[in-house]
Amino acid sequence: MAESSLPSTSSSISDHEAIKIAPEPPMDLTLPYRTLTATADMTEYTTETVEGLVLKKTFSRKSGALETHKLVTFTINDPENPKNWSKAFKWYCTMIIALVCFMVAFASSVVTADIHGVMEDLNASEEVALLSITLFVVGFGIGPMVFAPLSEVLGRKIIYTTTLGVAVLFIIPGAVAKNIETLLVARMIDGIAFSAPMTLVGGSLADLWRTEERGIPMAAFSAAPFLGPAIGPLVGGFLSERGGWRWLYWIQLILSAVIYLLMVFTVPETYAPALLLARARKTRATTGDPSFVTEQELDTRSFLEILTLFLVRPFQLLFGELIVFLISVYMSVLYGLLYMFFVAFPIVYQEGKGYSAGITGLMFIPLAIGVVASACCAPWVNKSYLKRAEKFGGNPPPEVRLIPMMYSCWCIPVGLFIFAWTSYPRLSWVGPALGGFPIGFGFIFLYNSANNYLVDSYQHQAASALAAKTFLRSFWGAATVLFTTQMYHRLGDQWASSLLAFLALGCCAIPYLFYYKGAAIRRGAKYAYSPSMDEKVRDIENRG
Repeated sequence: MAESSLPSTSSSISDHEAIKIAPEPPMDLTLPYRTLTATADMTEYTTETVEGLVLKKTFSRKSGALETHKLVTFTINDPENPKNWSKAFKWYCTMIIALVCFMVAFASSVVTADIHGVMEDLNASEEVALLSITLFVVGFGIGPMVFAPLSEVLGRKIIYTTTLGVAVLFIIPGAVAKNIETLLVARMIDGIAFSAPMTLVGGSLADLWRTEERGIPMAAFSAAPFLGPAIGPLVGGFLSERGGWRWLYWIQLILSAVIYLLMVFTVPETYAPALLLARARKTRATTGDPSFVTEQELDTRSFLEILTLFLVRPFQLLFGELIVFLISVYMSVLYGLLYMFFVAFPIVYQEGKGYSAGITGLMFIPLAIGVVASACCAPWVNKSYLKRAEKFGGNPPPEVRLIPMMYSCWCIPVGLFIFAWTSYPRLSWVGPALGGFPIGFGFIFLYNSANNYLVDSYQHQAASALAAKTFLRSFWGAATVLFTTQMYHRLGDQWASSLLAFLALGCCAIPYLFYYKGAAIRRGAKYAYSPSMDEKVRDIENRG
């Protein structure tokens, strides 16, 4: 955060002038760009001041008179600013947040270990039993459309507390279900509720760590959503063999309840706008001065107007922006591959080689090792990016973010081809298992590069762009589970996996397309961001 010895002052004579006068902070997804107008002065959230306020003059729409507002800020080295907390406490919060992310991903995949147990006990077909995975992942696509923007209005803590609480409670109906309908409804609600912490964890880490400090914490977080799906079948395989499919839900309940209690009682609010809003209200109450406000309180739009904007905007970006659409398609293909593996591994190892569910779960270990290995490389990738950024005076074009993607995209088809052509029943278990390593290794590089490219390309629309990607990715991942078994049985293990490999190979063209043509595409795009487009941003916000 920038430090200043005196409060800064900004005057907004008109919307356009306000944009020019207000200094543009480095893009930070922890700020409420999605729920505030383009004229909002974000320096309140990015600047520490001696007196804890920034003066802002605006014309009142009601009286037409010029009014002076005191925007509440953190003071210099403010102990209430999460970025000023001790490193030990920030690391503690980081690990709890990463555990939340791991637990949610674990819950999505652990049930895949014993689908047949559900079929037999609840008298359901395989397709219906697989809906317990599909509906959970569908919830991942629905929840972020509402919960992510709500966190910008209400803060992180209340969203974590309510959604995680609902998720923990609805694991119980799944564990004791007497019919398949109860199980499916519980899983759908769990998917929606668990999607909130999955959506917020990245922002929470950005709340805690300054930009130059985020490399290692973000690397630790990046591994969590991919380690969960790799560890889930491993644990679930052995657990279901000894305790039955219901214990796959009891283990979710135990883990999630412990993490929920730690999250609620030991991790405080980290979202700066929510903390400053509480401070502004307290200051008004103690001083009786109504001029102490935040930018969120100066927004005159109704909640319904804001709600409509952030529900519609992701779809405008998804279907109206080539960059958002193709990046979302690529991430959807990768996400689908991950969930296809939950079905493909039992086909190859249980049906083909006669292995037990527990031993089949062990085959996911190379995938997990690949994820950890790529997470360990993340700080080096970040350092490489910063070195390249220096050549552009610290403000590189978004396409520089694609360089790790251009190298790592080949890992996915390579791993899939290895998995495909070593999956004959007569061959060793080693080949298909090792095929998971390059896939796990490539996932994080692709995932992080895609997110960073969308953020840099869309800036103030970035949160909506990421929501659009999550929506499409989740629905495709949910759908793939339903047809993977039929695809493998009809095409054979080798050609079914090869089809996926060719699909991943075709997607390798996407980062190259945007690396060479991305700048031209952004120039002609409606929502893509560039530093000289203040007027464009204002017009878009005004049109809603």
